[in-house]
Formats: sequence, structure tokens, C-alpha cells
Amino acid sequence: MKLYSTNHQVPEVNLKEAVFKGLPDDNGLYMPDHIPTLPQSFFDTIETLSFQDIAFEVCKALIGDEVPEKEIRSIVDDVLTFEAPVIKVEDNVYVLELFHGPTLAFKDFGARFMARLMSYFLQKEKTEIMILVATSGDTGSAVAQGFLGREGIKVTILYPSKKVSDLQEKQLTTLGQNITALEVLGTFDDCQRMVKQAFLDKDITSKINLSSANSINISRLIPQSFYYFYAYAQAKKLGRKVVFSVPSGNFGNICGGLIAKKMGLPIEMFIASTNLNDIMPTYIKTGIFTAKPSVATISNAMDVGNPSNYPRVIELYNKDIEALRKNVIGKVYTDKETAAAMKAVYQSTGYVMDPHGAVGYLGLKEYFKETGIDATGIFLATAHPAKFIEVVNDIIEKDVEIPARLQEVANKKKESIVIDNDFEKLKAFLLK
Repeated sequence: MKLYSTNHQVPEVNLKEAVFKGLPDDNGLYMPDHIPTLPQSFFDTIETLSFQDIAFEVCKALIGDEVPEKEIRSIVDDVLTFEAPVIKVEDNVYVLELFHGPTLAFKDFGARFMARLMSYFLQKEKTEIMILVATSGDTGSAVAQGFLGREGIKVTILYPSKKVSDLQEKQLTTLGQNITALEVLGTFDDCQRMVKQAFLDKDITSKINLSSANSINISRLIPQSFYYFYAYAQAKKLGRKVVFSVPSGNFGNICGGLIAKKMGLPIEMFIASTNLNDIMPTYIKTGIFTAKPSVATISNAMDVGNPSNYPRVIELYNKDIEALRKNVIGKVYTDKETAAAMKAVYQSTGYVMDPHGAVGYLGLKEYFKETGIDATGIFLATAHPAKFIEVVNDIIEKDVEIPARLQEVANKKKESIVIDNDFEKLKAFLLK
């Protein structure tokens, strides 16, 4: 597996180098030089395969001979120890629940896969690395859990102060061991900017073996394609076209789906559903990409004003906006619309959506209304509603049951280091 930078200013690298480097020196993002198409026979019988079997075939095709098949199988089996069920909500409307992992968020797939893949590469070298990551909510806790206690790996997490939910914060500030949480006095975009600067700072990289666990790391992106194949396998028996609505912030999740489509998965359309941080829907509509300061919403994990995976999305379509529009449309929703959808769906069906899933639901419903298409619509539920319990309880006017693993962390003491949204402060901390 060879990977190139989306800025095309540096040489290609192998998977191992891309995983540990995280970000190319030209500030692009790593992309596979070739995305293979899976054989039709795979799709003909996909509904008979387990989640692990599907993921193994997809991963093997993407990675090639860089990791032995036996190791790929071991990694996949170790990562996918929980389900990703497709559940009916309304006629033609289904939800893909991606919150059954250790931290109750879809980020568990990518973080666990990355941790296992890095451990495989590191076991032969006896070297130490530092994972440096920015989070708008769930990435931090998933990365922390995925790497907790792993020998030779330290983790430093930047998160925006008072801009993640209480339970999200507790999940990433209560672990200790090899995990350090930096509470940044700023926005997620500030955290992301500081992390990117660190990777491009020669003074830091000459002294510390840095690697990223954000969605900018290719090893986070690969497993995000797995559950699209598995969702399709579950929906195939319904005999209709399949449409995915993806609540979107940094656009890593939908990028995983677009890679799945490039590999042959027969998806009719992707709906990139966002809150008021509408950078990508605006780009899809106008062809103009303009980053801007993020706006705080109740779907906080999507409060991203400069989506990191934009270069990958356009690279998949050779920067051809018309080709992208054939596969992806963008939809934008306010907090008021999101809350109304959460309340209405709960009252009519009893299903509890978190604010991010609700944005995906709205995108799906609007697409059906506009097109009248006869399809199986699947929106992604990216986190358990209890992770946003204050917001959810207030909207549906009922107390959501808190899973035991969240109740346990809620009672632990938060431990974080507060820093300004100033790269020099981060640099000083890392070099100290």
C-alpha cells in the first residue's frame, strides 16, 4: 500500500510511515495511491458474512501485503468485539448505531484499529511515540481508551474548554496512566490548528516521535469504511437502493463511506448533514470552500469551521465538483430543527436520538421528500444519547438511562491541564 500527499509536494510513503507520521511534511493528507474494487462475488453473498469477515476482506484489499493476512485478521477480530446494528425507526428510515463500543461513540472503530495497527508495527522496534490529538468530543475518549496502558505510547489530548459535554470530558480526563488531557481556552478549531502546527514544527519533531490519532490519520479512516459495508449487508434483504445520511463535522466519517463506494459498494447517495457549521454543504452547492470560525451548537462534535478531511473528499473525485455532486449532497440544520426532530421521533416511535444522529435523520427525511425515491435510508447514530444527557433529557422531557460504563466515569475526578490557545504554550509543554 503506497500513500501520497493530497498536496503532491512530497514522495509517496508506505502504510507504516503514514500511520506514524500522521501528516505529510507539505501539510497535505495521506491518501492511498490506489483504491481497489472488490469483486462482484463479494457483494453477491455479503449478507451471509459476519462483521469481522466483511472487515477482513475490505481491510485486506486496502492494505495489500503491507501487513500479513494473519495479522490483519487478528487486528480486525480484536477491534470488532461489538455490534453495529441497523434498526428500523420509521418506514424506509433506519439507523446505523455506531455507539456500542467502549466509549459509546463511532470513534471507537478508528481509535481501536489504529492502536492495534501501531502496536503491531511497534512490537518489532522497541521505540516510544507520542500520540497528539485534538478532539471536539468523542475522538479524545476513544483514543484514550484505545491506547490506554499500551507500552511505548503516550497520549496527549487537546480539547476546547467548556465546549464538550460533561460526560465526554470525564471520559478523557479521568484515565491517568499514559493519557494527558490539555484543556484549551478556545475552540476545537484552535486545538486542531495547534496540533497541525506541532507536526510541522521541526524543533518538536526532531525531539519527539509524534503521531496523530485524529481523522487526519489514515489508520483512523480505513476502519470507517467497514461499517458501511456491514450496514449494506444488513439492509440488502430489503431489496431497495440504499442511501446514507452522515452527520458531518470533520468529514472523516463520510470519507470512509466514499472510499467504500469507490471499492464497489452500491450506495445510491450520501447526504452530508451538518449543523450551522455548513462549510462543506456550501462547498458542494457553490464549488467554493471557505473556512470560517466554528459556531457552537447542541451537536457539538460537529462544530468544525475548517473540516480537515476536505482535501481527501475532493481528491477522491479528482477535484471535480460535478462528479462529487453525483454522489454527495449537503444539508444544513439549526438547533431548533434538530431538537424538534429529536422530540417528534421520540414521541412517535420511542426511539431516542442524540443531537448528531438527529441531524442525520433530518437530512435523510428531506432527501426523501425532495426526490420521492424508493430506497432504504440509513442515518448514522454516532454517539449514545446519554453522552449528551443534559440536552437530550431537556428536549424529550424524559431521563435517558445512563449505561453503567458512563455512570462509573461520571463519579471520577477530572484531571486536566489548562492552557491558552497559543501554539507556543503547547510547544513548551511538549518539549518540557
